[in-house]
Amino acid sequence: MTPSRPKRTRHRQHARVQADRANALPPETLARLEEALGYRFREAQLALTALTHASLGERWGVAATNERLEFLGDRVLGLVMAERLYRTHVGEQEGRLATRFNGLVDREACARAAEAAGIGALLLLDTGEEASGGREKPTVLADAMEALLGAVYLDAGLAEARRVIERLWTPEATAPRAAPARDPKTALQEWLQGQGLPLPRYEVLARTGPDHAPLFVVASFGAGAQAEGTGASKQLAERAAAESLLRTLKGLAAPPPL
Repeated sequence: MTPSRPKRTRHRQHARVQADRANALPPETLARLEEALGYRFREAQLALTALTHASLGERWGVAATNERLEFLGDRVLGLVMAERLYRTHVGEQEGRLATRFNGLVDREACARAAEAAGIGALLLLDTGEEASGGREKPTVLADAMEALLGAVYLDAGLAEARRVIERLWTPEATAPRAAPARDPKTALQEWLQGQGLPLPRYEVLARTGPDHAPLFVVASFGAGAQAEGTGASKQLAERAAAESLLRTLKGLAAPPPL
């Protein structure tokens, strides 16, 4: 009977397999990805890079991870959604369009699109990230989704990227909503303006964690008060801080109970 390998050795071997896969995407993985996106890649290396999480680059020296493609895909998604809202909500004011836009391009929306397409099962992750539930983390899924949009854009241009976005975002874009929720930063700004007060300002107090899973702490200032918020990105932390500050200010402005 062959003795079983120690758990640590098995983990190292698994991680090495993942790193090796980052040099060649298995055909079955590529086929599942293309079916999910409704798009066939001309350059499979772009698909491979989009699925390669930063944890493999940090530990195993894989040069091409999905961070740069994520940066590009975020802009592609923003352009497509801004154009879509401009054309479909004729006559709607900028503030209302901005609120709708934020709800369609934020990390939560990207993560939902990735989850619905089954992207988590296709990701290439380091064992540590996988063991901590990386395939289900909204931040990891959102980053991969944006990276895939960037990959499609580089592979075939804006028209194909738009088609993929329309396919994956249709449930988000067409879901009935009584009214789009206001972004906390917008709500805070409007409240301060309504009181004749200066606009709020934000300051990053701390950034901790590895590059692929950062945690930001941001302070918001307005009307002589201050509040803090945390988030996986500077933008999310600012939103949390704005929401906290607005609650504080509304509480201070409320009349005392009888």
